[in-house]
Amino acid sequence: MKRSLFSLAATAAVFAVSAPAGAQTVLTTSSWVPPTHALTVAQKEWCDLVEKNSKNKIKCNHLPRAVAAPPGTFDAIKNGLADVSFTVHGYTPGRFTLTQMAEFPFLGDAAEPMSVAFNKVAMQHPEFLKEHEGVKVLAFFTHGPGIVFNTKRPVTKLEDLQGLKWRVGGGMVNEISKTLGMNVTLKPAPESYELLSGGVMDGTLFPAESIESFKLGPLIKHATTFPGGLYNTSFVFMMNPAKYDKLSPEEKKAVDDASGEVAARLIGKHWDRVDQAAMKSMEANKVQVIKADQKLVGDVKSRTKALEERWAKEAEGKGLKNAEKVLADFRAEIAKQSK
Repeated sequence: MKRSLFSLAATAAVFAVSAPAGAQTVLTTSSWVPPTHALTVAQKEWCDLVEKNSKNKIKCNHLPRAVAAPPGTFDAIKNGLADVSFTVHGYTPGRFTLTQMAEFPFLGDAAEPMSVAFNKVAMQHPEFLKEHEGVKVLAFFTHGPGIVFNTKRPVTKLEDLQGLKWRVGGGMVNEISKTLGMNVTLKPAPESYELLSGGVMDGTLFPAESIESFKLGPLIKHATTFPGGLYNTSFVFMMNPAKYDKLSPEEKKAVDDASGEVAARLIGKHWDRVDQAAMKSMEANKVQVIKADQKLVGDVKSRTKALEERWAKEAEGKGLKNAEKVLADFRAEIAKQSK
């Protein structure tokens, strides 16, 4: 492990040295999804904005491979293996509680309004940042509405979810899935193709975008969509705090002006763009897409209501005051941003 970490750090150092001449500051970025994925593209666009804001005093150096597997990315940024990256909160079970607020069913139909609302509400409560000690939070965001995908059969009722093997990313989606009686295994998104193509898993919960990004189109036969999504996934876009602290006041402003709502909106737009393209691709690939009917939606709501109540208690146990109101404010902000 020590040798591996040394190798990653050395790689980052080499790329930093080879960064464009004349840059006063180089930010090394890492992405664990493909170069064409919405997140990688959005991260590069954020870098372009920082470079512009800083009048070319800051440059980004995009590593050709991730410095850590998805579950290790938070600690990789914390420990300085790279300066900037993102991660899924649910990839490290038990570490984050408050951010599960953004993962409940039926929150919204697009990533941009949900991401902007998530970032706005979370940033209003210091307890969210406290859960992220060790990194500089640049933005909170979410992907688009979660869909049920599988290779076996249409899902039109709760019973159809049972008896199949499902990949999920962890976090609240894991709790939602278990509440619905699903047999789930926690695995990072990039492993999905291997799991589905090898028959290890029968299905996965994803936003539409992921079918394109992880090349699952030829494997997926059935999809069930839900109004507002069956679930969502919370992410953090983050920076190594020591690197941030070394920036000049002008450079810090360049980073800050590109972060927060600006970054959340930017990432959300990219996600929505690919979600829309993926839905068209599924139609072209003759994936059977079913819209959950009123009964299925009602059954999910009745099964998952207790999860919100449990979250509120756990969140308050971690210092968040009046958690139910915070969740209500979040939903209200999503509705506002969606207009």
